[in-house]
Amino acid sequence: MLEFQTKVSPTSGNRASAFCKPSQLGVSPVRIGNPRLRSVEQTSATPTRQAEFRRHKIWIPAVVLEKEVEEFREALRLEPNDAGTYQMLGADLTGLNRLDEAEAVYKLSDERNLPYEGWPKSLYLLAFLEGDQARMARLAASVAGKRTAEDAMLGAQADTEAWYGRSRAARVFIRRAMDSALNNGGKETAAGHQVKLAPFEAESGDWEQGRADANAAIKLAPNRDVRLVAALALAQSGDIKSAEKLATELDKAFPLDTLVQRYWLPVIRAAIALQRKDPNRAVELLQVASPLDLASATNIMNPNLFPVYVRGEAYLMLHDGNRAAAEFQKYITYRGHVRNSPIGMLGRLGLARAYALQGNTTKARAVYQEFLTTWKDADPDVPILIQAKSEYAKL
Repeated sequence: MLEFQTKVSPTSGNRASAFCKPSQLGVSPVRIGNPRLRSVEQTSATPTRQAEFRRHKIWIPAVVLEKEVEEFREALRLEPNDAGTYQMLGADLTGLNRLDEAEAVYKLSDERNLPYEGWPKSLYLLAFLEGDQARMARLAASVAGKRTAEDAMLGAQADTEAWYGRSRAARVFIRRAMDSALNNGGKETAAGHQVKLAPFEAESGDWEQGRADANAAIKLAPNRDVRLVAALALAQSGDIKSAEKLATELDKAFPLDTLVQRYWLPVIRAAIALQRKDPNRAVELLQVASPLDLASATNIMNPNLFPVYVRGEAYLMLHDGNRAAAEFQKYITYRGHVRNSPIGMLGRLGLARAYALQGNTTKARAVYQEFLTTWKDADPDVPILIQAKSEYAKL
């Protein structure tokens, strides 16, 4: 398992810097731009608390989050009024599917009257995992008109709509999120909203919309994360030339960025290989990404497990149902980590297809039924839905 060290930088506010061990990555020590790296308030952190945050491992739920939960509980024992630590502890417990414990942490923070800007969205995502749509609606309404919190919530609502296959409704929420961000001067935030559904649109068969959103987001704010997500969407939607051009530019611009080099570029190039009907090459390219499969690789969206999804698609193309099922099963195993990322729903369809390849009709039928039930109110013209119905009928 890859390890890295975190340390509080006196010049970086509350962000932690991370440096991989060169012997494990085969490169010089590099900064990992992982948004899930935990923060420590430089001005208030005690030496004991700083020590708690000093060593971590690449984000793998069964190992790292359990340790982080212990660290954050100890941090709260030392500093029981730190709102950010409650937030991070709640997020980790959610990622571990320990939803009741996450609820208790958020409740304790409320009882202590500790405000945190991202609180409503965190509770919204927790309510999504619990299937509490009434609570989701209340939380969404609670941030209407509030600077920054509103656009984040609208983006989360867009993800939820896409999760249920309601692509047109999702785009309405995306437009509202963009308007909210732009009204507050958040041009890059708006571009992030615009691009984040593009990979889902491409994978659900709406190639034209996926390309349009990717290109528009780049035009609005061509920062690193926007270009990374856009390059993947362009590859998935068949615009190989543009995807390769972006990949080359990103490779040159970020030669020491671990997430670019060991996560995004392999995924983008593997998606291109699938477009060229070369699944073996896709699997080969994704080998380097395996230790980072579950990384939160961008601030734009919840974890999507893109290496997992593309690898699973490659195994489907290779007619290897067993390996494909092992990949797509991760979307269920790590449900709390994926939250409402709509690619997670497509991962379930991938699992159904993998079971069908195995000849396990019973399991395939059950997962197809789950997908089609979840998408019962989906836009009827979504290509992947039409295809899934046809596949199910042939079982």
